[in-house]
Amino acid sequence: MPYTTQDLIEILDQELRAHWKGERLLLSSEKRLDNPVVAKAIGAGQLSKVFGYRDFQGQIHQYQLEHQVSGLIWRSHQFRDQDLRSPELHSQLIAIPDDKQILIEASAAVLQFWQRVTTGMSFWLAGHDPQPATPDQIEQWIHQTEWAELEAARTEVYLSLCWGNPRECRYQWAQPDSGCIRVIAAIAQPGLIKV
Repeated sequence: MPYTTQDLIEILDQELRAHWKGERLLLSSEKRLDNPVVAKAIGAGQLSKVFGYRDFQGQIHQYQLEHQVSGLIWRSHQFRDQDLRSPELHSQLIAIPDDKQILIEASAAVLQFWQRVTTGMSFWLAGHDPQPATPDQIEQWIHQTEWAELEAARTEVYLSLCWGNPRECRYQWAQPDSGCIRVIAAIAQPGLIKV
């Protein structure tokens, strides 16, 4: 019987702790960095921790693909006495092909929750300097993306409208193939939380 998503998360967590405690050693770590000056400055011990864990994580990702173990976790969100349970990709795992379809199918519930809880709030396009956004703009972005994810804080709700590769969509370098448009719903102006 293959490991479950939760099993893999626990295995990765244990392995990460072991690497940072120095209980794992990767002898070839200095050779993996092209710049010997930087490699010497960082030190073999630190390089071993980083590259050793990355190698182990790569093996876990290969296991996920071979055994079709999902990289999704289900999170609960609450805002204004409303509840939502939705999937998101765990930060240490990859999405298998079925995962993206699950994210797409869950989008309708995420967007319904967003619409219910953001009534009367103002909208902002997240970024270094958040810009006001209109409901019409948000609707247009929704139609241009593949799936939606949500995060609820005490006074704000964050909507991510994503496309492409679920593992890469949060990174600027992945655009235009993958990406996320992030929208903040706030009572007035968004707080200082970086999204």
